[in-house]
Amino acid sequence: MLDATMKQQLGAYLNNLRNPIELVVSVNDSPKSKELEELAREIVELNDKISMTTTTDKIGGRSPVMTVAKEGSESRVAFAGVPLGHEFTSLVLALLQAGSHPSKEEQVLQDQAKDLNRELNFEVYISLSCHNCPDVVQAVNLMAALNPKITATMIDGGVYQDEVKSRDIMAVPAVYLNGEPFGNGKMTLAEILNKVDDEADAKAAAALADKEAYEVLVVGGGPAGASAAIYAARKGIRTGIVAERFGGQVSDTVGIENFISVKYTEGPQLVAHLEEHVKEYDVDVMNAQKAVAVRKVEDGLTEVELANGAVLNSKSVILATGARWREMNVPGEQEYRNKGVAYCPHCDGPLFKGKRVAVIGGGNSGIEAAIDLAGIVEHVTVLEFSDTLRADAVLVKKADSMANVTIIKQAMTTEVLGDGQRVTGLQYKDRATDETHVVELAGIFVQIGLVPNTEFLKETVTLTDRGEVVIDNHGQTNVPGIFAAGDCTNVAYKQIIISMGAGATAALGAFDHLIRN
Repeated sequence: MLDATMKQQLGAYLNNLRNPIELVVSVNDSPKSKELEELAREIVELNDKISMTTTTDKIGGRSPVMTVAKEGSESRVAFAGVPLGHEFTSLVLALLQAGSHPSKEEQVLQDQAKDLNRELNFEVYISLSCHNCPDVVQAVNLMAALNPKITATMIDGGVYQDEVKSRDIMAVPAVYLNGEPFGNGKMTLAEILNKVDDEADAKAAAALADKEAYEVLVVGGGPAGASAAIYAARKGIRTGIVAERFGGQVSDTVGIENFISVKYTEGPQLVAHLEEHVKEYDVDVMNAQKAVAVRKVEDGLTEVELANGAVLNSKSVILATGARWREMNVPGEQEYRNKGVAYCPHCDGPLFKGKRVAVIGGGNSGIEAAIDLAGIVEHVTVLEFSDTLRADAVLVKKADSMANVTIIKQAMTTEVLGDGQRVTGLQYKDRATDETHVVELAGIFVQIGLVPNTEFLKETVTLTDRGEVVIDNHGQTNVPGIFAAGDCTNVAYKQIIISMGAGATAALGAFDHLIRN
């Protein structure tokens, strides 16, 4: 199961075990069961502090399953399926946590998890190709490792297809709590804790209430926000960064091949490096905090109000709120969101194996999605509104060469069709003939660009008709002391490297503003 390199790396990690741990594997006659048992045996061979037992009894009503626990303790972390692919890291961390190796998560979050005082049974449905799933699995696994009232089970949707079908799961990660739907999509530990801790908002607001005014406060934690915070902190001024989710949209990006000097990286890895770099400086990082208002107040300060009611003050503010996936805004889209309507082909594509799907959008992201999906699904129909594709020629050539990809231009999607439970098709109008057509399919992947996260700024700064913050060549908005950078602005191109440069520009602009005022 593990090649020589993986065994060597895992063996090195397992040297950090402080106490013996035990693996229990529920086995049956399936090929996946044999794979899981073989994986467990290979792990045992790497460290004498690890033991293993097998059982033919189901664990939590499932088999094959592997549990991980401190020897002599009741298991609270389980893997229903073979945790390889993107989930291998989740397995490694679970082994280390069972062996009492300390987590690198913020201590305040660990303490919050320990203090939860009710039974929480998390089930996380994943696909092994999903790059967002491990964050959720690792978050609930850590909660279970820290608190005896919490259990966590990773469930591979490809192995437990009957469960996926019975629960109508059509997007991952899909999280259930105590048998009820809890959430879909990428979630951080802080976000999960805030949802299950009834006192989370009050605690967070109280913790933020007494903070002194910043000289630079960055709103947003993507590439622009991280760059701005670093450049500001390097000037030796009091800097804070408040973000709903550190990393922003980059966290959802898979392959990055145009970040100059780095031939290839992936979004989560780049985000980890950004966060690590920011924390090298004296930056007050306030994660899992959503800004809901920005306004000028007396004494030249700008006030940033958060969703939990807390208010932060700063002599200058840099808006780096980024953007999100644009929606089609047609009937049926919201009704069937996560029930066939999806926005991440890498995460959710495996759930549509052998089925017919559509991709909306003919830009690079749309054509790349079609190419990736073509290797999984029965057929992909690409619908492009324009009469030409905007994707790079090399991508279009590749898509055209694939027998199970059909590209339809001048197609305006008008409705998502379904049976009340899931998507069954879509309706589109041929813009050249005005004829209406229906395509029968099981999934729709929307890839039509971005919408800036600026709705809460309408009364604060000047926006374009597309909602983008208008800035000058110093990153300055129309309001003195308020700057902006990245995908939320009217910069010509939305690229990671451009956002980083814009963040630096805004920070330098803010510093210039401060020394002149």
